[in-house]
Parts: sequence; C-alpha cells; structure tokens
Amino acid sequence: MKRLSFLVVGLTFVLASNAQEAKTDSLSIGSDGMIDSIFQSLPEVMIKGERPVVKVEAGKLVYDLPRMIQEKPVENIYDALKELPGVSEANGDITLAGNGVTVVLDGKVTTMSSAQLMALLKSMPASRIKNAEVMYNAPARYQVRGAMINITLNHEESEEGKLQGELFGQYTHESKNLFQERVSLLASKGKFSTDFLYTHNHGKSFSTTDVESRHTLKDGSLHEILTHNEYHERNHTHAFRLGMDYDFNENHQLSLVYNGSFGPSHSISDINGWLTASSRFDNKDYLHNGRLDYKTPFGMKAGLEFTYYKSPSIQRLDSKLPDEQLDYLIHNDQKINKWKGFVSQEHELKNDWGINYGVIYTNTLDNSYQYYTKTKEESSDLPEDMKVRQREHILNIYGGFNHNFSQKLMLDFSLAAEYYKSKVWNQWDIYPNLNLTWLPVDGHTFQLSFSSNKGYPDYWSVSAFTAYNTGGYGEITGNSDLKLRSDYQITLNYILRNKYNFSVWYNYTDDYFAQTLYQHKDRLVSEYRFLNFDFRQQIGLQASIPFKVGKWLDSRVTLIGVWTREKDSDYYDIPFDRKIVYGMFNLRNTITFSKKPDISLSVNSYIRSKATQGTYDLPASGNLEFVLRYKFMNGRASLNLFALDVLQTTMISPRIDYAGQWIKNSYSCYRQLGISFKYTFGGYKEKKREAVDTSRFK
Repeated sequence: MKRLSFLVVGLTFVLASNAQEAKTDSLSIGSDGMIDSIFQSLPEVMIKGERPVVKVEAGKLVYDLPRMIQEKPVENIYDALKELPGVSEANGDITLAGNGVTVVLDGKVTTMSSAQLMALLKSMPASRIKNAEVMYNAPARYQVRGAMINITLNHEESEEGKLQGELFGQYTHESKNLFQERVSLLASKGKFSTDFLYTHNHGKSFSTTDVESRHTLKDGSLHEILTHNEYHERNHTHAFRLGMDYDFNENHQLSLVYNGSFGPSHSISDINGWLTASSRFDNKDYLHNGRLDYKTPFGMKAGLEFTYYKSPSIQRLDSKLPDEQLDYLIHNDQKINKWKGFVSQEHELKNDWGINYGVIYTNTLDNSYQYYTKTKEESSDLPEDMKVRQREHILNIYGGFNHNFSQKLMLDFSLAAEYYKSKVWNQWDIYPNLNLTWLPVDGHTFQLSFSSNKGYPDYWSVSAFTAYNTGGYGEITGNSDLKLRSDYQITLNYILRNKYNFSVWYNYTDDYFAQTLYQHKDRLVSEYRFLNFDFRQQIGLQASIPFKVGKWLDSRVTLIGVWTREKDSDYYDIPFDRKIVYGMFNLRNTITFSKKPDISLSVNSYIRSKATQGTYDLPASGNLEFVLRYKFMNGRASLNLFALDVLQTTMISPRIDYAGQWIKNSYSCYRQLGISFKYTFGGYKEKKREAVDTSRFK
C-alpha cells in the first residue's frame, strides 16, 4: 500500500506540473466569449488545421494509429494497441472500456486462442500498422460479436520490386535474464506481396508464491497452513508468420497466411512449510494456423482456416503432506484440430442502402488425456486416468442491412442465428445487433449500440481433469457441466471534435463463469474450478482526454468507473451476492527533449482500486514505467532504455475472507530493466526480371 501511495504522489506531481505549465499560456476564447476547451488548462489541444487522429464512420472509429505512436517508443502491435483511447491491459490481455475485446488483423478473425493471438501481436512490429478500426459493437458481417479492434496492415505494391525489413533485439532483466530477437521482412512486386516474420523469445525466470490459509473443517477444527514456493523456469519460443497476397485488380484479392510457433519449457517448483514438495515440469507447445481468403469485386468473400494445437507435458510430483504422500508421474496432452469456413456477400443498393448475409461453420475436435503413474509404493492411491475426445459444431447464419438516412444519421442492423452442438449442449440462439451513428453538428458524434453474444469456456476447463499446485493442497479441476454464458450490452459513445471520447455502458451476463477457489469442509484441499454464477451486471463510465503542452508534452488521461454486481445462489454452501464500485486511472505521457538529436521519454502509469471476483477480494494495483528513446541514422535506428513496473505494484495478492473461508496468495513482483535496439531498412529495388524470393515459405 505504501508503494501505491508513492505512485499516487508521483502522478499528482506530473498532473500538477502539466496544469502549472498550462496556466502560463493564454486561454482560447471562442466567438461567444466562452472558453473553448474541455479543461480551462488545455489551450493548445485545439490547434488550427491539426489533422484529426480519428475519423468517424458508421459504427466504428478509424484511428490514425501510426501517427499516434510515431513519437512514442512503441515496438510492436500489442503495445501500439494500448495507445488507443479506452484500451488498457488486464491480466496479459487487451480490454476496451474495461471489457473484453476481439483483436483481428486485416479484418480476418482467427481461430487461434486469445493467448496465442496476443503472443503473435507482441511479435509483430508496429511499423506494419496502417490504421486501427475500433468498434464497440461489431456488426455480424465482421464475424465478431461484441467489441472489436481491427488492425489494418500495410501491403505496399511496387512494380519494380521492393524489400523492406526490420531487425529488433531486446534484453530484459526481471528476476532473471530474458531475451528477444526478431526479424521482419515485407517484399512486393507488381500485384504480389509477401511478408515474413520470425521471433525468438528465450531466457530464465524466478518467482515465489506464499500461501496463507486458515482452513476450517466441518468438525470445527481450524488448520493454519503456511507454504513458501520457489519457482524456476527456462523456456524458448520460436514464432513464425508468412503471408502472401495477390491482387488481381481493385477489390479482387487472394491471400494466404501461416502462423506457427514452437515453445519448449522446463520448470522446477520447490515448496516448504506445512508440506514439503518438489515438482518437475516439462512442456512443449506446437501451433500451426493457416488461412486462405478470397475477395471478389462484386462483394463476395470466402475463406478457410485450420488450426492445430498440441501441448504434451510431463510432471513429476513428490509431495509429503501431514496425512498422505503424493508421488506421481503425470502425463498430460491437449490436441486441438479446428476448421473454419465461411462465405459472405455484400450488396450496395440505391439511395445509400446496403445488405449483407453469410454463413460460418466451425468444427473443433478436442483430443486430450491425463495419465498417472505411481513412482513410490508408499504413495497414496493414483487418481483415475482420463481421456477426452469431444467434437464441437458451430453453425452461424446471419443477415443485415445498413442505411445512411443522411450524412448525419447512419444505421447498421444485423441478426444472427447460431447453432451449437457438443457432447453436452445442443441449442439454437438468436443474436440481434444494432449500431446507430448521429452527427448533429460538426465535431460532435454520438454512437448508440446494442450487442448480444455467447461466451465459450476454454476446452481444458470443461474436461474433468485434475492438476495440482501448492504441492497438492491446491487442486485445479475441470467442470464438464460448465454452461455457455450469454452477454447483452448497450453502449453510448460521445466523440467530441474527433479527439475526446466519452462512454457509458450497461452489461448483463447470464450464467457468467469464472475460476473460483473453495476450501473443502471434509478434507484439507483448496479447489480451483470454473463455475457458472447466476449473473453479472455492470454499469460503466469512461472518459479519454488527450492534451498537449507546447511541442514537448503529448499526454492522454483515461478515467474509468465501474459498478459491478455478481450473484450465485448455489455456490457450494455459501451463496453470495456481492456489489462493488471500482475505478481506473491511466495517464500516458510522451516528453520530447530534442528533435536533433531525437530524444524522448515516455512516462506511463495507471492505478486501479480494489475489486472483487466471486468470493475473491482483489487489492488495488498500479504501474509506473519509463522508456527513454534515442532515434538516429535518419530515424532508421532506435535505442530504448526502459524500466517497467518501477514500484513493483502490478502483481496483486488476492485473498478470500468470506463465510468462514480464509486464504491469501502472495505472488512475487519484480521491476523490469532493459534495453532494446531496432533497425529498419527499405527501398531496395531488385534487378529487372529478377523473381521474388519465396524460399522462406515452408
């Protein structure tokens, strides 16, 4: 808490400095004699003739993201996303206005998992970005329900042949040393273009976890449980991307993209205290994802995508608890085969009318197992071996229309019918979707949207497998009865002068699911399991305000306030109905010291107040980071020095103190210090008649 106090003081000082600087300038007065500003201290925000960074279109906001990040030390697409208004990072994922958002590349929705996609975005250079389309409610024709961010990539054409590229290297010291090397190439000649990306992440890490538990059994006995876990990990991840596009003519394109990764990892976990345990874990992740898209000039699009994922692992657990001993060799594997095909059609009609319709089919086969082998005779009885083979079918049929009533009023409506079939579920659902955009006068835009969606749990969480943590005191179990969740949200956005973004939303989720922790009453075990709640409700407010001071400071403040209610009337023997209001404050600053030489400093920070999830109490958290950038060689090379999580406040220690349940997990947190170097090159023109080298395609 003391670190958070220092963070608050630091942020207050930065804001006070900004305000003091602004007071020295004269205020911008409009023709009506009123101050023409959101705040009275923002005279230089409204610069005459300044090109807006966002363009409003029906149902979406199109941001000039390259211009937004050109003076910032942003090295990959993932970090570039965090520069968009309302976007923040939560638990290693991207959120929009505090809610989940789907990120797609070039309008192509992938079948990769969110974690796999985020890893890809972190490996792709920010220089590939053309623009970013933000939709708080994506129409059905985008094959996404709910919020969506579409990153449009650069695909340059060159008649004579052109090669562009980027080399990147980074060293980070956290608890141990981490490294990243990356090469990105983009080549084009005539109607053909190709891009290639290779990223290598490797290094070691160290972390600790302290568990403090007061475990009460049904006989009334209280057990004080204290454990200390030290965790060492070594990993290598190789990621590849190869894309090829052929443009027959305008709006007539054939494209092929392959994404792949391979990542072996090895870890050792040693636990002392109430129990003593040692765990050795070896894992390998394989991912192959390929997609073929065809776009015609008469509005038809068709595509086929295949994803193969395999994650075999071996864990050796030797654990001595007060009343039993666990000596197991555990073999796990998850193998996913996923196919997706779609056909869609759009028609532009007279009088600014348009219609669209299409069909999407997804077929998934989950083939997973978990086998146990006893390594010592005195060990407790083996858990049951288990093998899962389950197939999932999703058929989505949609139709919609859009109409511009005038240049100031635009409507987009769609309706999707989706059929879902698995071993447990067999059902149809209807999803309406509406976007209404109104521009009453220049500089003022209102967007009203209503969306409905279905949420699917991870494949592993619905399998009846058991994994162990805390040496066996913690059990992570699957739930084959987990229901799909239904999401409904209404959002009103107000964009002032194509810069200031204000939002209010209401969200209701039926059968909301989340991972919970429960201390069993009949045995000394804490169970981690995904369960459905009755519902979750949210009401949220957001304001995103950019401002500048002279030519040396470029800042953006984002404020988010959320009221949340979660209810579960059949949660074990302790039903709950919890409500809380929490807030988030995000301040991003870029300070330009000099243009020649080109030296700048980014100071980014956020604070989030305490929140809840189920019976968990989530403490407040925050972050303060610095990135010093030096660009040279006419801007082709840049050197970054960075310090992330300076106050070591990003990692929280969640706790439960509810209805006789008491447990606290304290996780280690380390600041990150590092250096990165980037060099970009381009403009190479190949010799006449020389063919494009496609040997990198495997």
